[in-house]
Amino acid sequence: MLTRLTMETARVLLCVLSVFVALVSERFMVLASFSQSLDSDFTFTLPAGRKECFYQTMKKDASLEIEYQVLDGAGLDVDFFISSPSGQILFSDYHKSDGVHTVETEDGDYMFCFDNTFSSVSEKLIFFELIMDNMDVDEDPDDWKEYVHGIDMLDMKLEDIMDTINNVKARLGKSVQIQTVLRAFEARDRNLQESNYDRVNFWSVVNLIAMLLVSAVQVYLVRSLFEDKRKIRT
Repeated sequence: MLTRLTMETARVLLCVLSVFVALVSERFMVLASFSQSLDSDFTFTLPAGRKECFYQTMKKDASLEIEYQVLDGAGLDVDFFISSPSGQILFSDYHKSDGVHTVETEDGDYMFCFDNTFSSVSEKLIFFELIMDNMDVDEDPDDWKEYVHGIDMLDMKLEDIMDTINNVKARLGKSVQIQTVLRAFEARDRNLQESNYDRVNFWSVVNLIAMLLVSAVQVYLVRSLFEDKRKIRT
């Protein structure tokens, strides 16, 4: 009798544990659906005399932030502009080496262009990063709460867990953005240093050749002062 009661108790505990594991698994599956990355970056070469445009589809009441830098090329400058889905120019930069712009968006495709038509010789190496916020406006952030019915007795604060996970995700995303921007600055500084190094070497060689020529001319002139050009008659 005691053994049978013990087996039934064990079965009940196993059923309760199975329900708990299923609910928690569903809860974390819902949490995983919120972890979509909305950041992207790109590096490309813009040829001389060319203009390149890119398009990004956005939703209403979202936010689009774009940051760009010219990493390499003569002058380290480029023209840039953003236009709305209706074709209105929202921001424009002329002959800038970097810039940051934020747009409160509406439904449609936003176009942003990099223009190097003012340069007929030098190509530009350009880095840009897109940061998109509030893109999941069609999803109800409270839908996950329907999965937590029946586990209140376990005193698990799943909402706090979700907030903590979202905060960690946001901070990790910010760290990635900062590291990406720092790498872009490092690449631009390295390209600038290499360009200056080549210029210093070139002009050093030119100055060395000029000094050798001037020295040869001076030697020739000094020697010509002591030459006796008078003819001796016999």
